[in-house]
Amino acid sequence: MSTPKPIILASASPRRRELLTQIGVAFTVVTADIDETPLPGEDHRTYTLRLAEEKARAVLMKHPDSIVIGADTTVTLHGELLGKPQDAADAERMLTLLQGNTHEVTTSIAVLTTAETLTAAETTRVTFGTLTSEQIAGYIASGEPTDKAGAYAIQGIAAQWIPRIEGDYFNVVGLPLATLAKLLRKAQ
Repeated sequence: MSTPKPIILASASPRRRELLTQIGVAFTVVTADIDETPLPGEDHRTYTLRLAEEKARAVLMKHPDSIVIGADTTVTLHGELLGKPQDAADAERMLTLLQGNTHEVTTSIAVLTTAETLTAAETTRVTFGTLTSEQIAGYIASGEPTDKAGAYAIQGIAAQWIPRIEGDYFNVVGLPLATLAKLLRKAQ
């Protein structure tokens, strides 16, 4: 019987670490520094799949005897990709766009070994309530939107403004757990 390969999460996201721990996966974290600029004409699914795989591949090159998990999440509204806000003004712009609308959150995952590349993408529809400018300003001042795709965290303060989702909740947090578990079983 062979020894199982160590699992590495190629992400600095504390939310992804918490979620992976939640399902009982033993892993270490090694972050990948890649260019996350969207390519011209790249849709949300293609974009997140590319980034998830690039992150995992960058780590796998340094740890070839491992199973590496890469992930990327983006928010899309009317075809516009809303990544992490660049500053408070960008967060305000995003939250103003999202409020009162339904948008899509896509998280792509890549599970790589030297022998195989397994990928999947999940999309969840999220309805955001109407916010006042004071609520938006207060939320930005909380600091929570800073490093979140679409400038909000469904598992945080913003939960009070989200009356409905259609799809995988964990996908919106940043890691579709059921899909990831299937890919990890295949990679073992």
